Amino acid sequence: MKSYYRVSQGSGAKYSEEAHKGGFIGVGWLHDIDLSSESPADFREFNQKHVPIFLEQNPDKTRVGAGLACGQLYTVSFGIKKGDIVLVQDGQGEYFVGEVTGGYFYEPGHELCHRRPVTWYPDTIAREVMSEALKNSSGGITTVINLTKYAPEIESLLDGKTPSVITTNDETVEDPSVFALEKHLEDFLVKNWSSTILAKDYDIFTEEGEVVGQQYPSDTGPIDILAVSKDGKELLVAELKKG
Repeated sequence: MKSYYRVSQGSGAKYSEEAHKGGFIGVGWLHDIDLSSESPADFREFNQKHVPIFLEQNPDKTRVGAGLACGQLYTVSFGIKKGDIVLVQDGQGEYFVGEVTGGYFYEPGHELCHRRPVTWYPDTIAREVMSEALKNSSGGITTVINLTKYAPEIESLLDGKTPSVITTNDETVEDPSVFALEKHLEDFLVKNWSSTILAKDYDIFTEEGEVVGQQYPSDTGPIDILAVSKDGKELLVAELKKG
């Protein structure tokens, strides 16, 4: 079963055109290390080895930041499988879409030196035709976002169809499609956190000013929403279920 990912190619889609023309997706960090000989069982094993190296090369970063960076490096290099689908923002309101066709390779001397080959589709997906939930998820600022929950919508958009609209007679629900899936609820809560009762005592977890508490990686899988008390002494884990 294939998975779907949004992969950022540099801040502001700086390297997206290069990746599209070159037929690859790539990621930076640890530029001087060729990972070709490695075959980690999972991101925990990978991070155990590479987080200390990352911190040595980037002493201004925290261990959490190092873990996130190395986790995303692992995902692009090894976690994404051959046959998975990737979306890459072009910086103009469109997404390049392609299929990963091979394993990891190293291109020294390039900013995005850790790469995977991609066969790009001829058509792009316009951000404006996406559902609000998919827009919110695919627009995150982290390098890699798993969009597999939106596979039916993505495939529908690739077929040239717009996502179906869900309706309701309940006047208290402004946009019923927001809660059609567990992921929609998650995105809605993150976007409107300040309006929830939890916001009185908790903030969504951030690292170096970046909100990283949505789908926060853990040893047992991603946490839907990770928050921290305003005094910084207590963590709150939110696990969501549709309905």
